[in-house]
Amino acid sequence: MKQKYKDIEYNLQRSNRKTASIYIERDGQVSVRVPNQLSDDDLAALIESKRRWIYKNKAEWETLNASRVQREYVNGEGFLYLGRSYRLKLVDAQTPALQLQEGYFCLSRDRQSRPHADAAFKAFYRKKGQAWIRERIAYFQSQMGVQVVSVRVMELQHRWASCSPQGNLCFHWKCMMAPLNVLDYIVVHELAHLIHPNHSAAFWYEVDRILPEYRDRVAWLREHGAGMDL
Repeated sequence: MKQKYKDIEYNLQRSNRKTASIYIERDGQVSVRVPNQLSDDDLAALIESKRRWIYKNKAEWETLNASRVQREYVNGEGFLYLGRSYRLKLVDAQTPALQLQEGYFCLSRDRQSRPHADAAFKAFYRKKGQAWIRERIAYFQSQMGVQVVSVRVMELQHRWASCSPQGNLCFHWKCMMAPLNVLDYIVVHELAHLIHPNHSAAFWYEVDRILPEYRDRVAWLREHGAGMDL
């Protein structure tokens, strides 16, 4: 639900959670998640108390996104996969429309227009994501004592991933552009939410227990996340 407090616009989500949290999402939007019983006055006080933090992080997001560019579907353009940039090569008709071959992203020339090429790349990332992410979940969930019910790789708008209390995990296809160690962080972050459905100290302790260097991976996402796009 879109809300506004003075000059701060934010998306409000109320639930049965016990704590309140404020986030700057991947697309720069402010998200506020609070318990159902939190009063409007307490909500306003919460946002007021975080005003300087919101300004600071919004400004940082705008700086990091200032150099964001839209890639072109032409020979030699670089596209990310698991943290590495592969150059695009337009080829005669092939099936599938896009494949990674001999160090190049090979795109069928008849799929070069942006709508078709976008669809081909998204299909590639979704397919690879289903395999890679399921493998990483299988690796980490036994260490964390959790059980995942379902995994989807999809369009998530402003979030890298999401987790439901029932154990259903969703990941943005853009996650497949990140290095594997950063992808691991995104996976562990969501698995930790099956134990702690908030960002409490206990939640971050669990993430740190599994990935002691997680702060470096968070920093990488903050710095490079804007470039993980088509």
